[in-house]
Amino acid sequence: MLKMIKYFGWVIAVLLPVMMSISTFAQSPSKKESSYSPVVIKESFEAIMARMKAAKHEVMKRHMDLLSERYDLSNRPASGVTMSRGKPIQEGVRVKLPKGMTWQTLASMTPEEIREKNLFPAGFFPLPHPNHPEGGMVFPKFHIEEIKKQEGRDLTRFDLDFDLPDHFLPEFPAPIYLTTRPDLGDVSKGKLVTIDNYYELFNGILNPKQIEGVRLLVTPFPQQQFNQTEDRRSEKASRGVTCFDCHANGHTNAATHLVGDIRPQEFRHRIDTPPLRGVNVQRLFGSQRALKSIEDFTEFEQRAAYFDGDPVIATKKGANILERGSQVHAMSEFQALLDFPPAPKLDLFGKVNPKKATQAELRGQTVFFEKGKCGVCHPAPYYTDNLMHDLKVERFYKPRMINGRMAGADGPIKTFPLRGIKDSPTYLHDGRLLTLEDTVELFNLILELKLSEQEKKDLVEFMRTL
Repeated sequence: MLKMIKYFGWVIAVLLPVMMSISTFAQSPSKKESSYSPVVIKESFEAIMARMKAAKHEVMKRHMDLLSERYDLSNRPASGVTMSRGKPIQEGVRVKLPKGMTWQTLASMTPEEIREKNLFPAGFFPLPHPNHPEGGMVFPKFHIEEIKKQEGRDLTRFDLDFDLPDHFLPEFPAPIYLTTRPDLGDVSKGKLVTIDNYYELFNGILNPKQIEGVRLLVTPFPQQQFNQTEDRRSEKASRGVTCFDCHANGHTNAATHLVGDIRPQEFRHRIDTPPLRGVNVQRLFGSQRALKSIEDFTEFEQRAAYFDGDPVIATKKGANILERGSQVHAMSEFQALLDFPPAPKLDLFGKVNPKKATQAELRGQTVFFEKGKCGVCHPAPYYTDNLMHDLKVERFYKPRMINGRMAGADGPIKTFPLRGIKDSPTYLHDGRLLTLEDTVELFNLILELKLSEQEKKDLVEFMRTL
């Protein structure tokens, strides 16, 4: 008996420190970044909301100060140029230059010189989300108000607001053009398509399967920030969001989000919602272009993109698993009918008709396909090569953290179609460029094109015809 007591005493003496060490390790929070969102929330919804509401003013001030430092945000519409249904287009270079610098001087310097002298314009750096460490879907105020009016559904976030001024955003509601009925022109009748009016707008124009596709595209389903759980970002429990809350009328309202397929958080790209117009001619989808069809994209959005690419949290919040053979197909078939806006100056090959174009537009087309090298990645008639390209913009600057966004290498980005480009500001994959003039200056710099001032103006004139 005495031997047994001594033996167990020895075992306890040896194992107790090990057991205590294991217990301490299990209870200590890991410092390593996790790919997963927390599922079990320890804080009450009321406490989360109060904390985030209190922080909102400082969060938005920090971000809006960044925008003011980067850009001229004034309302300066171009004369005689509008989007398809009449909204004025903003003109001029809005990215601010470093003090004492000119665009001509900057374009004459090498990438290495610009990098070492820290002269890369602030507005050309990746654009952070309004609150990058938090992320999530954020909608322009005009869309929030219209959805609240039609459906009583509130897309307001209590922790932050949309950031870019309305005059830089696409017209709202956007017109809808169908490849199957070009004779009808805009079939939206000036309305935002929602669950309340989709049937009256499309009955008699689409077949029953396509109408069902529209219904699903305007039906709200749970999403990361808009759902029933205590870690939502809407004050009231939410039915969720719809596909057309971002791709309003099958176009875009410039709603923003963060890509779901990059980790950790500071490396995730901000998304400038791309139009769905012309997806029938596109062959790559998703921020990393891993999706090869509209069907893939539609299914992925509901299963993963709505929940930041985290299927674990999706199960908790209520993922909507679409049936591929009927629901996904119906949604995809309608999306494939969404056409680019009319471009009356273009011929059958997607080039400007000399009998209809101005001399500036004709000169701009020559720059586009020759000296400007734009046509290498954006060939006519749809002005996309359906490939990905890495512009290696990071060679112009040293990596840095900008309001929670690590400005390093973006990597390969899809070539977006330029048809209808004047209707879908802002530009580049994260919306960092507010005008077409900003876009021309960026590419003139990073492609080292050495365009003259007249060539830049002509290039903008040409792109407006697309």
